[in-house]
Amino acid sequence: MKKILAIALSLALIVAVFAGCSGKKANNDKPLVVGYSNFSSKFSPFFAETAYDQDVATMTSVTLLGTDRQGAVVEKGKTGETRTYNGKDYKYNGPADLTITTNEDGTVDYDFELRDDIKFSDGEKLTVDDVIFSMYVLADPTYDGSSTFFANPIKGMEDYRSGMKPLYELLIEAGQDNKDFKLWDEETQKAFWTELDATGAAFAQTIVDYCKNNGYNAAEDTVAACAKNWGYELKEDATTADFWEEIKKAYDGDIATAAETEKADSSIYSLMENYATYSKGIETGKSVDHIEGIKKTGENTLRVTLTEVDATAIYQLGVTIAPLHYYGDKAKYDYDKNQFGFTKGDLSTVRAKTTQPMGAGPYKFEKFENGTIYFTANDDYYLGAPKTKNMQFKESNDKDKLNGVSTGTIDITDPSFSLDTAKAIAAQNSNGEITGDKITTNTVDNLGYGYLGISAKAVNVDGKIDSEESKALRKAFATVYALFRDVSVDSYYGDAAEVINYPISNTSWAAPQKTDADYAIAFSKDVNGKDIYTSDMDDAAKEEAALKAALGYFEKAGYTVKDGKVTAPAKGASMEYEVWIPADGSGDHPAFMMLNLASDALKKIGIKLNVKDLANSSDLWTGLESDQVPMWCAAWGATPDPDMYQVYYSGIDGKGEPGGSNYMYDIADKELDKLILDARKSMDQSYRKQMYKACLDIIVDWAVEVPVYQRQNAIIFSTERVNMETVTPDITTYYNWYAEIQNIELN
Repeated sequence: MKKILAIALSLALIVAVFAGCSGKKANNDKPLVVGYSNFSSKFSPFFAETAYDQDVATMTSVTLLGTDRQGAVVEKGKTGETRTYNGKDYKYNGPADLTITTNEDGTVDYDFELRDDIKFSDGEKLTVDDVIFSMYVLADPTYDGSSTFFANPIKGMEDYRSGMKPLYELLIEAGQDNKDFKLWDEETQKAFWTELDATGAAFAQTIVDYCKNNGYNAAEDTVAACAKNWGYELKEDATTADFWEEIKKAYDGDIATAAETEKADSSIYSLMENYATYSKGIETGKSVDHIEGIKKTGENTLRVTLTEVDATAIYQLGVTIAPLHYYGDKAKYDYDKNQFGFTKGDLSTVRAKTTQPMGAGPYKFEKFENGTIYFTANDDYYLGAPKTKNMQFKESNDKDKLNGVSTGTIDITDPSFSLDTAKAIAAQNSNGEITGDKITTNTVDNLGYGYLGISAKAVNVDGKIDSEESKALRKAFATVYALFRDVSVDSYYGDAAEVINYPISNTSWAAPQKTDADYAIAFSKDVNGKDIYTSDMDDAAKEEAALKAALGYFEKAGYTVKDGKVTAPAKGASMEYEVWIPADGSGDHPAFMMLNLASDALKKIGIKLNVKDLANSSDLWTGLESDQVPMWCAAWGATPDPDMYQVYYSGIDGKGEPGGSNYMYDIADKELDKLILDARKSMDQSYRKQMYKACLDIIVDWAVEVPVYQRQNAIIFSTERVNMETVTPDITTYYNWYAEIQNIELN
């Protein structure tokens, strides 16, 4: 849940359907049924907002580039590229080959060469013009989908996007009391604000739906129950209109700020009846009619030029290739005249197809009816016609997903994975395991990790956040927390999660490995750099050793330590601190045991740690934004590329906007900022890994984050109904179950 469990990063994960040509037409009319959480009907490759809607678009589409099982971009999709994973060689194919050239002037050319044998599901040929059209949609000044393609340093991008904004954005900036009607009339302004407010109930409904879909609806699916998880207290019979009124009150009637801050998946503007009108571009100044850095270089070739090296850009350049003739207007496409399939600033033809996706993917979208999406095989799919002709995505509550596989109404799904889920799955199989004769379970690391955060602004000595004394104070707490991670995570997740030692997801190629020579257990050294623990210690001995080490850090921080206890705080520090955890007020969180054990242990040496269990999880984010939270537990989302800019870049060097660390951890480290920027400017993965290891060591030294757990996600299959020999082998975080869906057969 975006406002509750994690802060998600914005880089898009490219989902690829790549390998294993079947070469046969569909031969099974029985549908493959996949259990999904609720859809929002935004199935456009441009405007899908939820992961579930995006998966629908993915079934019908192909991307210019894709990733392998380790999240690395496949650059030779057209000719085919073999890479080793888990001791096996796998060949990856895609729509294009990519060649990257760094020029003497510092610019970088990305040259794409497309296959010439790909067709869209309606039989029309896919060409480089479709790629250019797709890129211009994503670059349009009025584009407001989730892609950040336009943020890449593409030559001429800023010149193209300047001088125009969508009407609704200008109306918001002007405000309800605007008296300047040069760009629109007073009637339009009044109508906009009236309709925006009237859309509030529908906006509140999207929040309610989000809560229900993600299991945060308390004991019932009422508006009041869902609103409570969003931080609002309503009467039991409250409606979505009541919910909207409470949201407005919280923001003193500032509708625009309320809608932007409180949104779940959907923007309030996209819900407006006249959104097509308000989303059109209004000229506010000068701009150019094309993007200099996007050039058609041949019948099947394209070049994108960046003004500088940006290692993360490759993940954004692999755009979904949408058919120009379907989403745009072929009469408005003339590359030589700088016409790209639609009128600049007017994406109405693209938006009109949002609920009916079409592309060159393995399946064709037929309809969405009564909570089920119906697909049929695309016999023209370039990697081979799917062996299963019909497929359905069926809306299912999380609690019903496992039951659906057990009873035969669902073939594949993704239940929340925990100890209880694992036990329920094992009970279905005759062998008592999570994979057996009834259900096959495939687990992969979640794209993110759980952590404990410590604010440098709140936990320091004498107000100096970067001093050795302040770092020692935070290390005192971190040492004790780290001791109890194993027992806490194991009791909550069992084998479905593991403790991690660096603030980075295990899914990343930049994550330090246990086999690395300089790999270290987090916060396992004392103030003199010596190991705290020995292999022969039992739990009691380990706790004694951890507290002794913590006392050493407290003393270094300037605390008074006598006879094995802290008796007085350092200047500006305290003998009592608070840690917040969003555990529903009932201790339901993988780190809850860790906090309580740490609190009990610290009490033995004179330090009071108060554990604040939040019933309303959104209070955590509100508290963090207002600097009220000294320590807390949460989770970070991750991306295929380990770029640390959005999380740890502090911005004190004045070279960019600060990331999450600026308002959460309050790291202020110029060396860290420099390393993050340097890593972005190199294409050398081994060099970048060294840079990121140095970054991680700095973060650990600041002791503002204690890495806690890497949990797993699960995909379950009906062993009885799905031919498991045809399912995508070696499924990973980046190469999921449907990556080779054209090969899946039913028994």
